[in-house]
Amino acid sequence: MKNLSLPFYTKLAMVLISIICMVYIAILGQTILAPLLASFLLALLLLPLANFLEKKWKFKRALSSIIAVIIMITVITAIISFLANQLSDLWDDWPLLKQQAIHSFEELQRYISRNFHVNAHRQIDYLKNSATNALATSATVVAATIMTLSSTLLFLAFVLLFTFFILNYRHVLFSFLKAVFKEEHAQKVGDIVDQIQYIIKRYILGLFLQMLIVTLLMITVLSLMGVKYAILLGLITGIFNLIPYLGIFSSLLISILITFATAGATKVIFVIIAFVAIHALDGNILMPMVVGSKVKINALFAFVGIVVGEMIWGISGMFLCIPYLAMLKIIFDRVDELKPWGILLGEKSNPKKRRKVIRLTKKIKIEEPE
Repeated sequence: MKNLSLPFYTKLAMVLISIICMVYIAILGQTILAPLLASFLLALLLLPLANFLEKKWKFKRALSSIIAVIIMITVITAIISFLANQLSDLWDDWPLLKQQAIHSFEELQRYISRNFHVNAHRQIDYLKNSATNALATSATVVAATIMTLSSTLLFLAFVLLFTFFILNYRHVLFSFLKAVFKEEHAQKVGDIVDQIQYIIKRYILGLFLQMLIVTLLMITVLSLMGVKYAILLGLITGIFNLIPYLGIFSSLLISILITFATAGATKVIFVIIAFVAIHALDGNILMPMVVGSKVKINALFAFVGIVVGEMIWGISGMFLCIPYLAMLKIIFDRVDELKPWGILLGEKSNPKKRRKVIRLTKKIKIEEPE
């Protein structure tokens, strides 16, 4: 039987229809697919630990998977507890923050009256009307908040369950992948799976290392500047930095509000300068060297992926888009018919470019990947 050669516009139409169907399925299946894909990334991260428990200590697969998930829960709980302790210190100083906010509001009132000729009574009337309108919609806001909290808890529960099941049945899944394709493609399928495991594990570990470095840098700089709650603001900055593009602006806004309430407007300027400097360091040195991998996604499609991910799945979509774009590029680069798509997603390589190296100690260094 001869191979059927389709014209370009027919192939393009089939590709577009396939993309539309996948996006529609992703929207319909968000409740299941979002935690499932997040669990797959966590399972890849926990896989070395599970393999170590099986081979070194002769644990059964189910037991090693449970222990790996429990260790992950313990680490996350420790981080949340430490963050909660820092927030409790902020709550203890709430009267001071409230007093500073009232003083700043009075200063703002005088500034508006002096420069825009709007007296204080009119300003207060406007605030009262705004507060009345806000109270009218408060029930909706509370309901939305409760729904968001319940959805988050359900998402976390699914993530934990799926992570355990993926770890426990990983060989079944791998055997399924090999069985789906023809026998002559078994070696290529195995190479793709190994490469995806290596790249994604490296990417996730790089993200955590980047978060740790940014957190320590921010804590150090804010402490030297004498900013109150430097540890809390550093933690918020490091955690929010995991959200591409939007995270740094959200953490900056929170830091500005807390610094303004505790130290005044002058120190806010120094906080903004510190954020800009650390973000520039992170974007130009830490991100390429720590998070960078042999699979490079160009900035255009990375940004498009983040926007599309947010439109489909919200914050979770923003987290998941980059690693799964990296997976797609690995597949595209190794399948002859899909190589043009890999070229579209990737960056132009520069073999003459020297690799950057940051030496932390005599024996420890961070080297930019090839």
